[in-house]
Amino acid sequence: MNLLITGGAGFIGSNFVRYIMTNTDYRVVNYDCLTYAANLDYLNDLTDHKRYIFVYGNITNKSLVDKVIQEYEIDCIINFAAESHVDKSISDASSFVETNVVGTVCLLEHARKHSLRMIQISTDEVYGSLISGYAKEDEALKPSSPYAASKAAADQFVHAYFTTFGVQTNIIRAANNFGPNQNEEKLIPLMLTHMEKNKPLPVYGKGLNSRDWLYVTDFCQAIILVLSKGECGEIYNVTNHQELTNLELIELLKQYGQFQDIRTEFVSDRLGHDQRYGMDNTKIKNLGWQAEMSFCEGLKKTVHWHLENIRKK
Repeated sequence: MNLLITGGAGFIGSNFVRYIMTNTDYRVVNYDCLTYAANLDYLNDLTDHKRYIFVYGNITNKSLVDKVIQEYEIDCIINFAAESHVDKSISDASSFVETNVVGTVCLLEHARKHSLRMIQISTDEVYGSLISGYAKEDEALKPSSPYAASKAAADQFVHAYFTTFGVQTNIIRAANNFGPNQNEEKLIPLMLTHMEKNKPLPVYGKGLNSRDWLYVTDFCQAIILVLSKGECGEIYNVTNHQELTNLELIELLKQYGQFQDIRTEFVSDRLGHDQRYGMDNTKIKNLGWQAEMSFCEGLKKTVHWHLENIRKK
C-alpha cells in the first residue's frame, strides 16, 4: 500500500511515519510544508530508505498534490496537516481556516477524483468542554476555540464527501497525544523547557483544567487498525481515559525531571478555556484496540527525550 501522509514532519505525523516504517511494508510519501512546528530532523535516518519519500508542499497546492498522487500511485491519504495551537487561533484564525478547512477540502477533492481512501486526524476538542461523562462519536459538536471550530468544520466536510460522493473516509479523534518530537509551544515540552532553564512555570488560571493524555505510539496503533479494519464513513474516538489536571501533570514532570524546586506562576486564563475533555472509546476497543504504553512509562520516556534534546541546543 502507498500512503500519502500529509503533515508528516509534525509531532503526531512524524511519529506515525516512523511507526509505519517500523511495523509495516507500506511505502510512505511524507508531504509537509515545514512550518515552525515541523521537525524533519526526527526522520533523518529514513532519508535513504527505499520505502520513504519526502515532498515539500502545502496541502492547498492542488497541482502538486495531484502530481504526487499520480506519480507515487497513492492508495490512501492520511491527513495530519493542521494548524493546532489554540492561543494562535485566538489571535488570528485565518491560517487555521486556510489549512484545517480549505486544505482538508482540497485533499477530499483529490480523494474523490482518484477514488482514494482518506483518513482525517481530528481532536477531542471538537466536542467542547464536558463537566462529566464521555462524548460518543455521534455527539453534537460544540467547539469552543477557533482552532477547534476549524477542526470541526473539516470533520463536517469529510462526512459530507462520504455522504454525497461516496469517498471512502474515516475520522479519528484523538485525546491529547504526548511523546517525542512535539513543538515546545505545547504544554509538556513548554514546561520542561522552562524547568531546564530554571524559569517559573506559566500555568493558565488555577491549573485545574483537565486533559486526557495518550502516548503517541498508542494513537499510531489505532490509526493502523482503522486503516485495516475500520468501516468507511465511521468516526473513531481514541483515548485510554488518563485524565489529569494541568497541575497534576506538572507535578509529575517535576518528579520525573528532578525539578522539584521550580515554582509555578499562575497567569491570566486563556479565552474560552475548556475545563475538561472526555471521549467514549467503545468503538475503537470493539475494533480490537488497546493501549500498550502505561501513562507513567510514556511520560518518563517523553521527559527523557525532550530534556536530552533541549540540552543539545
